[in-house]
Amino acid sequence: MSRLAIPSVDDVPAASKPLLAAVQKQLGVVPNMMKLLGSAPAALEGYLSLSGALAKGTLDAKLRESLALAVAEFNGCDYCLAAHSYIGKNLVKLSDDEIGLARDGQASTARNAAALRFARRVATEHGRVTDGDLGSLRSAGFGDAEVIEIVLNVALNVLTNYVNNVAHTDVDFPRVSTHLHG
Repeated sequence: MSRLAIPSVDDVPAASKPLLAAVQKQLGVVPNMMKLLGSAPAALEGYLSLSGALAKGTLDAKLRESLALAVAEFNGCDYCLAAHSYIGKNLVKLSDDEIGLARDGQASTARNAAALRFARRVATEHGRVTDGDLGSLRSAGFGDAEVIEIVLNVALNVLTNYVNNVAHTDVDFPRVSTHLHG
């Protein structure tokens, strides 16, 4: 059970209602995490703004979902792992194998594998990556702008991982446990 109250869509502050209506229109549902963020309108707006901006970046949806899976696994976030496994499979069409690889920080292409290794290093080292880490990413074909986008995707997912780990947000996607929890 969630340790923080998850309000209904009707019970969030007025400033969150149009934002959650947009989520409902886009996804067809309002996930518990969005309702939880909706209890703090500035938090919901900030999350949706950064998420929307990164969706317009140069990293494709499959790589962004793979990054989310790798970071969720690293941070032991069952909610985010369930959400991104569902989104990855059903919306961006990652295969079960691709989802499994991403959870382990790996990918079926050398380019995406380099991005996931780098993302894991960013998470593990709290952003203090080495010149060699950057060199490996650049050797895989990523430029400086893409490096920034990878770092921001890591940060966005750390944000949601931490919120959901603090809250113990009730999982409203098909359950998937992190390797950390069996």
